[in-house]
Amino acid sequence: MNAKSSVDSAQTLPLVDQACNALRSALINCEFEPGDRLRVEVLQRRFGFSSSPLREAMNRLVRGGLITMVENRGFRVAPITVEAVRDLTRVRLLIEIEALRDSIAYGGDDWESNLVAAFHSLSIVEQRMGPEPGLVDNAWVSRHRGFHLCTYSACTSPLLLEMVEDLFDQAERFRIFSARNRKTNRAKNSEHENLYKAVLSRDFNEAAQLLTSHIRSTERFCCEGILNP
Repeated sequence: MNAKSSVDSAQTLPLVDQACNALRSALINCEFEPGDRLRVEVLQRRFGFSSSPLREAMNRLVRGGLITMVENRGFRVAPITVEAVRDLTRVRLLIEIEALRDSIAYGGDDWESNLVAAFHSLSIVEQRMGPEPGLVDNAWVSRHRGFHLCTYSACTSPLLLEMVEDLFDQAERFRIFSARNRKTNRAKNSEHENLYKAVLSRDFNEAAQLLTSHIRSTERFCCEGILNP
């Protein structure tokens, strides 16, 4: 799909979905500071949507963990703390390991083909970036999400898949925020390559161990960036 087709497809979505996607992207990319109040009138000017789809979008993103709602005080950007990172890591390990188990068990030829393509796309941009800290590359963010979600995509539980996406988006927001301050290099390409090979060979035990290590590494680097502003 070319760029114009992607734009046309996005514009055919219901307004609530368009508003939700636009606001989700801005939140994940840390265009708002943690704890910022989200005023509907300000968001209307920024994104060009009316108040109704924006309010529904914010309610959806409360459920997704990117926004908090304070009674009688409106919506705010979810906080970013070491405690939140650690709690998210605990839940990710529970949910994503189970989703991966199911995906490996039930994935067919199309799933394997999509996995090969997703990893190849990610590896190209990772080789270009290198391991330097503090880098936030939009192409990498998109392809990184695509690769990980592809590993889970054959999971037979729609509820698990929905939870995986919400948890991954929260983790990505933490990672992008912490990348501003992180000093330590991280060779993500080797982590993704090893995970890819284990998943493609359907070695669940190896894949689960590698995924656990990968998520734990993300936890450590996120905490480093949060603690060293």
